[in-house]
Amino acid sequence: MDDTELQLRKAIIDKCRWMNASGLNQGTSGNISARHGDTMLISPSATPYDIMTPEMVAAMPIAGEYGSWEGPLKPSTEWRFHLDIMKARPEVGGIVHTHATYSTVLAIARKEIPACHYMMAAFGGTNVRLAGYARFGTKELSDYALQALEGRTACLLANHGMIAVGASLDKAMWLAVELETIARQYYLTLAIGGPVLLSDADIAETASAFGSYGVQDPPSKSKKIASR
Repeated sequence: MDDTELQLRKAIIDKCRWMNASGLNQGTSGNISARHGDTMLISPSATPYDIMTPEMVAAMPIAGEYGSWEGPLKPSTEWRFHLDIMKARPEVGGIVHTHATYSTVLAIARKEIPACHYMMAAFGGTNVRLAGYARFGTKELSDYALQALEGRTACLLANHGMIAVGASLDKAMWLAVELETIARQYYLTLAIGGPVLLSDADIAETASAFGSYGVQDPPSKSKKIASR
């Protein structure tokens, strides 16, 4: 295990603990993964975050034998959609799945999130879609999630929770927090008559202004970092 991998394993554990301490998740229901070269590192199944160590984080080949893993503990039961997203979306470096309260409330009510706030642009479009329901850990759920995430960086999972993806683990967690914030705001507006929605042009204008806002994607090795 090189230093880069060790730091990434520690980051997964730190973020698992942080999302519970912050209320973004409860218990061991959430899971986090990160890309390390041709490998996906993912939090282990049903393991309290407080006792997790870097060695317990499971490793799965992204392009190797499907479903194979290395480690003392099994990967999260949701490894399938994590792995399928990594395989289908090479730009994704981190994935956060939580049962955040307001996101899950909307998912239980089978409601997608419309363009109720300009920050919707952070998710790649004018809505955060709702993926269809399937039992946790199944290929069917993974397929639904991939469909809902097409052209997006987040989705809700019907009667389940949410997924946020980013070019880095930091970006994925930032988006997960933004998603839960907007889910709460949207939920509360439903109690006072519902939101006034922004237009497609409003969201597009915001997206174009996002170049230097929020947690930034890691720069490509082939590109120079522009000074600002």
